Amino acid sequence: MSPQAPTAASSWPAGTALLLDMDGVLAEVSQSYRAAIISTCKEYGATSITLDTVAEWKVRGGCNNDWVLSLDLIKLDPNGRSEGLTLDQVTETFERFYQGDPATGTPGMNAGHVDLETLIPRHELMVELKRRCPQMAIVTGRPRSDCDKFLKLHKLDHLFDVCVCMEDGPPKPDPFPVKRACELLAMDPGPSVVFVGDTPDDIRASVSVNCRGIGVATPENAKQSQTDGKPFDSDALCTAMKSCGADQILEPGFERLLDFFPPPPN
Repeated sequence: MSPQAPTAASSWPAGTALLLDMDGVLAEVSQSYRAAIISTCKEYGATSITLDTVAEWKVRGGCNNDWVLSLDLIKLDPNGRSEGLTLDQVTETFERFYQGDPATGTPGMNAGHVDLETLIPRHELMVELKRRCPQMAIVTGRPRSDCDKFLKLHKLDHLFDVCVCMEDGPPKPDPFPVKRACELLAMDPGPSVVFVGDTPDDIRASVSVNCRGIGVATPENAKQSQTDGKPFDSDALCTAMKSCGADQILEPGFERLLDFFPPPPN
C-alpha cells in the first residue's frame, strides 16, 4: 500500500508552528519508559502486565502519566500487591528502573532503561524543519529533567525555545499543554499550528483547540504491521488516532512532515 499523500495543500493553511510530542515521536521508548512500566509492575507482583497491556491502555486514553499508569496496572493484576501501595512508592520504583540504581546496577552496570532510548527521526531532518519553521516546541508528559536530558543528549536542545512538560499543568488530553505552547510561542492556536503525536490523547488535545493533529506510527508498531503484511498505520493506536480526528498518519521518523512547511524564499 502506498503512503498517504500529504494534504498540506488542501483545506489546511501552510504550517506556521510545529509542536512535537516526545515519546514515540522523537524518542523510541519501547525499551525505556514502556519497559520501566513492566519492570515496576513485576516488582509488585503484577506479572501479567505486558507491552500489549500498556498499548491497550494507551489506546483508551487518559494514560499520559506513566507513574499513575503503573499503579493502575498493578491494581489491575489479581496478583498485584496493591493494598496500601502509594503513588509515591510506585514513582520511586519506576524511577529506579528508568534512571538506573547506583546501589544495585539496575538493570545492569548502574544503567537504567533510559540509556536504551534512541532518536527516531534523522537529526538532519530536525535541523531542516527548524529552518523551515522557526516556531517549534516540545509538548510532552515527561518531567522537565527527562525532556531536557534527551534533547541535550541528541543535540536537539538548540532547536526548541519552548518545552511544555509534566510540571507545567494538566496533561493531555486536556488542551492545556497545546495552548500553553502556543502562548509561549506568541501564537494563537489554530489550523496553521501542526501538532505531531503518537496517541489518541495527543490528537484530542490538538483538535480540541482547532490545531492540526498529525499522528505518527511508533517504530515497534509499524514494524509489527509490516511483519503482518499490513499497512504501517493499521495498528490499534493509529486507528484510534484517526477516529479522534488525526488529519493523517505519518511513518516513524515523519520524513513527510517537510511537506507541511514550504522552504523559505531565497
